[in-house]
Amino acid sequence: MENIQNINNIKKTTPPYKLGYLGLFPLVGFFVGIGLTLYGIFKYKDRKLTVIGIACMLFTVLAYSALFLFGNYSGLDKAKEQIAQTHLNSLIKDIEYYKNQNGTYPDSLKQLENKNEIVFINDPTQSELENDYYNYKNLGENYILFSSGSDQTQNTSNDLYPQIKNLKNVGWIRSKSNNR
Repeated sequence: MENIQNINNIKKTTPPYKLGYLGLFPLVGFFVGIGLTLYGIFKYKDRKLTVIGIACMLFTVLAYSALFLFGNYSGLDKAKEQIAQTHLNSLIKDIEYYKNQNGTYPDSLKQLENKNEIVFINDPTQSELENDYYNYKNLGENYILFSSGSDQTQNTSNDLYPQIKNLKNVGWIRSKSNNR
């Protein structure tokens, strides 16, 4: 008789609906949603708990989708390009100063780094890539320097180049074929 009462007590327990509040925390809520959905289907056979579990999982998917869309279409690329443009203009000064001090242009932008000054050699438009430096090539008496831009592809229409007024006193050229 006692076993029958225990079985009836198990059936009378209410499903853990309040765990659904954890679904408001993306990622954690996804895994809680999986658990609630499985509990709703197999243990409690409760439609409401199953729906809460599915809602928890959907909320995580929607939250991360919104973050992805916001990151890609929010104008963040334009802000990164403005920062890159400022850095490129500053790098011209740093490269020319390096040549003035050492007699030659640096072989790589890493050579511009020193402990006393901050030099921005990382391209903010390339932040997802492993090699996120500006495009630089030493050509001996000249050099090429540019950013691949937001599409992260070299030699396309959105490449960024330094904007300097007096090209007579610097070795920067836009490309090998265009000698200033």
